[in-house]
Amino acid sequence: MKFTAQQIAGILEGDVVGNPDAEVSKLSKIEEGTEGSLTFLANPKYTAHIYSTKATVAIVNKSFEPENDISTTLIKVDDAYKAFSKLLEYYNQVKNNKVGIEQPHYKADSASYGENIYLGAFSYLGENVKIGDNVKIFPNVYIGDNVVIGDNSVVFAGAKIYSECVIGNNCVINSGVIIGADGFGFAPNENGEYKKVPQIGNVILEDFVDVGAATTIDRATLGSTIIRRGVKLDNQIQIAHNVEIGKNTVIAAQTGIAGSTKIGENCQIGGQVGIVGHITIGNNVKIQAQSGIGRNVKDNEVLQGSPALPYSDYNKSYVHFKNLPKIVKSINALEKK
Repeated sequence: MKFTAQQIAGILEGDVVGNPDAEVSKLSKIEEGTEGSLTFLANPKYTAHIYSTKATVAIVNKSFEPENDISTTLIKVDDAYKAFSKLLEYYNQVKNNKVGIEQPHYKADSASYGENIYLGAFSYLGENVKIGDNVKIFPNVYIGDNVVIGDNSVVFAGAKIYSECVIGNNCVINSGVIIGADGFGFAPNENGEYKKVPQIGNVILEDFVDVGAATTIDRATLGSTIIRRGVKLDNQIQIAHNVEIGKNTVIAAQTGIAGSTKIGENCQIGGQVGIVGHITIGNNVKIQAQSGIGRNVKDNEVLQGSPALPYSDYNKSYVHFKNLPKIVKSINALEKK
């Protein structure tokens, strides 16, 4: 796809300085710009590159005034970084704007879908599936019986949504995601063996939830595992049965959350955090990467470490930990005296 500088300026409500008919078909970093590419300058540290870049078009702040000759066509906007982000979003929408039904695919007679759907090749729609308008189902997606998917949601290639699960509007489910697999429920018997406990609940994703690649969300034993509105999940996260995550909480990669834990709203959880089951984490909590959470957490706490400590206490303790050999040596010297 090719766009002219004038077309891009129209999208961004910017002003063209240079050739309005200059065409671009790709994006680049300013220091790696090539002919036919579009770049941007927002950080003053990269200003020198605007004079040497080979990018055809560059987005800059309106306050930018070149001190040397520039061959690149400029698009001046109020905020170059936000404008470029807006353009990326627009580009992504255009790139993924697929519609139509590809063959082969399987659709149960009782399954239904709305208008402007994209159904990729080798996708599977089970009994009583209900899919809304403007939904995109990419190739090799499995959607089990009685699943509901709301309007404007996207399910990328290879994702699996097991039976009875509910996906809201404007959700994004990336490749390799598994929603609704059985929770880790086993009961020991008198022989020391483990018997599987049937997992008959489901998973509910509310609106505007993003689920990163290869993340797994287990169905509830009874009731629902619930991911509230606006939650953003990174890649390779494990969410166990009957977990509930409050709205607008964000969780980074490789975090694991054990069963029946409740996480509040607007929390920020770093990568590789481990959270035990059957606890409650309050609202606005921040948990640093690789922390281990084994207790209830109150609203607004900031934690780090394993087991996790309040963030400031952890930092103070770590100073002493680094000096521990010297401290021990001093104690031994005092004891000898």
